[in-house]
Amino acid sequence: MPIASRQALLPANLLSLAVTAALLAPAAQAAFVEDSSANLVMTNIYLNRDFREGDGQNKREEWGQGFLLDIQSGYTEGPVGFGLDALGMLGVKLDSGGGRTGTGLFPVQDDGGTPDEFSRLGLTAKVKASATELRYGSHVPKLPVVKASNSRLMPQVFEGGLLTSSELDGLTFTGGRLDKVIGRSSTNSEELVLNSKNKRFASGVSADHLDLAGLDYQFAKGLTGRYFHAELDDIYRQNFFNLLASYPLGGGTLSADLRLMLSDDTGAANAGKVDNRALNGMLGYAHSGHKFSLAYQKMSGDTGYAYINGSDPYLVNFSQINDFANPDERSWQARYDYNFASLGVPGLSFSTRYVSGNDATVIGSDKSGGEWERDIELKYVVQSGPAKNLYVRLRNANFRSDFARDATENRVIVGYTLPIW
Repeated sequence: MPIASRQALLPANLLSLAVTAALLAPAAQAAFVEDSSANLVMTNIYLNRDFREGDGQNKREEWGQGFLLDIQSGYTEGPVGFGLDALGMLGVKLDSGGGRTGTGLFPVQDDGGTPDEFSRLGLTAKVKASATELRYGSHVPKLPVVKASNSRLMPQVFEGGLLTSSELDGLTFTGGRLDKVIGRSSTNSEELVLNSKNKRFASGVSADHLDLAGLDYQFAKGLTGRYFHAELDDIYRQNFFNLLASYPLGGGTLSADLRLMLSDDTGAANAGKVDNRALNGMLGYAHSGHKFSLAYQKMSGDTGYAYINGSDPYLVNFSQINDFANPDERSWQARYDYNFASLGVPGLSFSTRYVSGNDATVIGSDKSGGEWERDIELKYVVQSGPAKNLYVRLRNANFRSDFARDATENRVIVGYTLPIW
């Protein structure tokens, strides 16, 4: 789809209002421009996933270059400020085809091939008064009830309106409605679809919109509580509770992330029954460059975890390949991170984790059992010179399951953000 056609993301009246307000007076225009910024984010990804068993395509292997131009305006002056942001995105194919498609880097065409390039444009009008901001247009949300995936050349983008308000000290309110989504390797806005991994729910069930509202409150230094409510129209509703804590201990830092998501069906229940209680949490201790973490995740109820297709489920055991969120599944994780700055090599870091699940049930079949995944990552960020902030990430994942296809995956990611102004 041509970039120009993506301007349909905004209602004409709101877009016109933002632009008119920005140009209404020289002083307003100066603030609109002088407080603006632009960055070009360049991401190069090679992804290879080999399936170790099962029928169908046995390998996915592609290589591409992504460009994301992120332009953010300032606000017009006055008690109510107006602004306009833009995201211009371009993906370029470097290698694909030959039955190796499906990595999520590029769109897959009807003939099974991939285009040489694809692009899109997202616009977002914004209005701000005091510490309250309303944004309408394109969003890359990072919320417990909707977390856009950002692990390919382009991020998953949601369309709609979001409001955030921090008028009270320590308290932030977030609310809004999202009604369309553009996949990581897509140029078209589509309806919100329920994820049906491992046949947890009926395939292809879509919703008109997602409504959400939530609060973040800092009780004290190092202690934050979160509550979010969301409803995917005529499919499910969710209530999320979260406690985040960190505490200095023995020269290091002890941290905790405790989560509970309660999900059930709502309205017409177009996906059938939804009944899930996801209890999960992680404890960690960091000291002298080392960090050790342990996590536990338990699915209760008659169904697995419910979330929007293509997005990242907000679970501590969501990993490079798997989410460990099948009905009745219990999983634990052991993780180790190391920052080589402690050895005099700033910018170099290492992490590895092992996640093991058992008692998982596959709906509609007699398949059940266990699964595990081991992830390893090495990352280096250039600290100075002309290539400062250039990074290289090497990622490896091995996944084995009693009921899903085994897979081994390798990724090489090179990224750089160029400030333009």
